Amino acid sequence: MTETLTEIYDRMTHGGGLRQDAAQRAVLPELERVRAALEHANGRKKGLLDGFFGKAPEAVKGLYLWGGVGRGKSMLMDLFHDHVAIEAKRRVHFHAFMQEVQAGLHAARKTGVDDAIRPVAEAIAGQLRLLSFDEMQITDIADAMIVGRLFQMLFDRGVTVVTTSNRVPDDLYKDGLNRPLFLPFIALLKERMEVRELESETDYRQHRLQGAQVYFTPAGHLARAAISQIWAELTGGGSDAALRLTVKGREVVLPDYHAGVARASFWDLCGRPLGPADYLAIAGAVRVLILEDIPHLSAENYNEAKRFVTLIDALYEAKVRLICSAADEPERLYLEGEGTFEFERTASRLREMQAADWAGAAG
Repeated sequence: MTETLTEIYDRMTHGGGLRQDAAQRAVLPELERVRAALEHANGRKKGLLDGFFGKAPEAVKGLYLWGGVGRGKSMLMDLFHDHVAIEAKRRVHFHAFMQEVQAGLHAARKTGVDDAIRPVAEAIAGQLRLLSFDEMQITDIADAMIVGRLFQMLFDRGVTVVTTSNRVPDDLYKDGLNRPLFLPFIALLKERMEVRELESETDYRQHRLQGAQVYFTPAGHLARAAISQIWAELTGGGSDAALRLTVKGREVVLPDYHAGVARASFWDLCGRPLGPADYLAIAGAVRVLILEDIPHLSAENYNEAKRFVTLIDALYEAKVRLICSAADEPERLYLEGEGTFEFERTASRLREMQAADWAGAAG
């Protein structure tokens, strides 16, 4: 007999792989409901009338799991998605998914179709019965204006959605431009998905980093080993592969990504001609950024230094937890050349972001 998600969770916690948490355990029956219904529908033979009339399968009611950062939402999503025994499923960061949708709409409009959303929704629904999203958040008006019709079409075509979010549905796109046009989407989410709060008082990501060293110098094999250990602790050693963000036609690549934690080198993010919009997109897409091999900065790498300053500003304002390795202490990274005065603020921020109680630590 197949183990339930609760049984799997209990086995993992009893084995020491996870720490038992009552709030996490309390939402597992909802995830099990979705899992069981999807597997049952997947195993049911398609009826003759279904095929004759081209009737779409009915979507299983999904789940919108929200709560503060670091509460274990992504871990529960891992557990759920890995154990749903169907092939037609996909797990993706919500921001990356919407980037793909926008690209699909752009391509569809080139064909002259009257309704560009329809072929995009049909293409997704033709491949998937389950969409699992990490971190649903709407900050872009272009996304806000299409999600209602897109998700209505996906639901109508039998796609089930399970998502995590840091916000209750009513706070999505809060204070956004033309927000009244967005409100039907919130109503749709509440109708087609169970909304549950993960009420755990324990911030596990904060707990794992509490008092831990997060700034390593000099950058080298010892720093790399220490950071690899932190990466393993925050992600379980896994990587969903690269997170690709498209910003104003440019592709920004974070080489390693898993459950809100990204890992990249200084040269990945500051050695390319990226700008403020790119760094804001990164800060909006991740909760923890591991940045390796920050070099000494000077007039010789002035452009890279300017980008680094912009990146740190974006991470600081968004309260993203930063873990990094660098050639020297923050105050000694930039000692000569144009920009040394401006870098003093960056050095101060790098110091502040190392504090265990810094507000962004709850990645």
